[in-house]
Amino acid sequence: MTAEPADSGTVTATAVDVTSRGRPPEVKLARRVARKLEEDILAARLPVGAVYASESELRERHGVSRAVLREAIRLVEHHGLAVMRRGPYGGLVLREPDAGPLTHAVVVYLEYVGTTVDDLLTVRSLLEPLAAGIAAERLTEDHIAPLRATLAEERSHGADSPQRDRLHQLLGRIGGNRVLALFIDVLVHLTHRYAAIPPPGRAATRVSAASDHAHARIADAVVAGNAVLAEHRTLVHLEAMREWLLSTRQTPIRHGQAGRSLPAAAGRGKLAEAVAQRLMDEVLASGMHVGEIFGSEPELQARYGVSRSALREAVRLLEYHSVARMRRGPHGGLVVTRPDPAASVEAMAVHLEYARVDAEEIRVVRNALELGALGLLTERHEDPELRERLRAAQVVSEETARDDVAELSHAFHLGLAELTGNPVVALFLRILLTVWQRHERRADTPDADATMAASVARVHDRILTAIVEGDLPLARHRMHRHLEALVDWWE
Repeated sequence: MTAEPADSGTVTATAVDVTSRGRPPEVKLARRVARKLEEDILAARLPVGAVYASESELRERHGVSRAVLREAIRLVEHHGLAVMRRGPYGGLVLREPDAGPLTHAVVVYLEYVGTTVDDLLTVRSLLEPLAAGIAAERLTEDHIAPLRATLAEERSHGADSPQRDRLHQLLGRIGGNRVLALFIDVLVHLTHRYAAIPPPGRAATRVSAASDHAHARIADAVVAGNAVLAEHRTLVHLEAMREWLLSTRQTPIRHGQAGRSLPAAAGRGKLAEAVAQRLMDEVLASGMHVGEIFGSEPELQARYGVSRSALREAVRLLEYHSVARMRRGPHGGLVVTRPDPAASVEAMAVHLEYARVDAEEIRVVRNALELGALGLLTERHEDPELRERLRAAQVVSEETARDDVAELSHAFHLGLAELTGNPVVALFLRILLTVWQRHERRADTPDADATMAASVARVHDRILTAIVEGDLPLARHRMHRHLEALVDWWE
């Protein structure tokens, strides 16, 4: 949510929704200030390492207290856009965002909402063959040596090592689509949390050999520039992975992660990130219900061997992602809450905005996700409840006000994704729509004309008609044409 500044640029407390999720006004204000800071930083286009402004300058610019500003800066630091350097020559120093902590938070959320192996591999099968095909088309000779080195490195690791899936991540990067690469990183991380239990004995050797063989064949097709074959081999490999994961009946959490050590000699910010990640893992692994107390502040300090200030900074990150919150008082402690995807969506959107992804990168991934969603929906097209909910998702009509058309259209697309029941599809699309909407607001996109509402309503209705009739090819044709037309509004 973007802050609405007054003429002087000051963000006022009166603009804050004090009732939202029960958070105090200063917390909501800090979030609005953080978002305004991020918008300004992105617009400034300063190089990494540049000092954006001092703390006193930022306090004066936004008209907030030191406590509120520092809370806002913590969120900016968590998103990776900048870090506050103290001292006489200090200030808010710009840096390149690291997607690692953001990916972890997304993975924790998806685990919490019950993402299944089927959900996960469905989305991998939508995106990773696409990434392999694009990589085959865009590969240069400079990519070949790193590609083959990755295969060799994979073979040197055990069957359950995350390093054994690096090929998929590399192919996402070779293709040059930053959105695709980021989402594949999330998918690979989540897979290895499901695949945490290594198969025993000879089975491990057999699974490893099959994976090595499949990866080598995918790489050969990519190097040869055969996009169709690369896509086919990737899809076959993912189907085999699905069968193995389902056969082992694995649970998503590696409970042994609770014992991993915190980084030695880490700065307080990095230490807080590490503590927050362990807390996220362990709260989820505990199986505690919303409202239960995971531990008191002194107990958690002793468990992780950290200072009160480091623990409280870690807890603030958990509160930001709605994983848990600290309740003060004699019967207080870290209370388990219901994770909210909004924080992860916000963080991922900021990361993509920093990368300055373009309309085509988003369209390619959005196309894959939305056409895939149509496949999941048409499988259930005879379900009367689904038909009713599909119709309810379409609220644009000829009478819709021009200013509301874009927002309601986004709601329609997100509604279809949510009706698939696949939380990965819904979360990824929500991230893309967030970036899209922010670009529309900044880029002075043309206003909807008098016929826009009727046109959008007609297109949406035609897509829904094809779904309820079970005509997947027609539904995909209509959605594909619709998404291509939307790109014109970006540019």
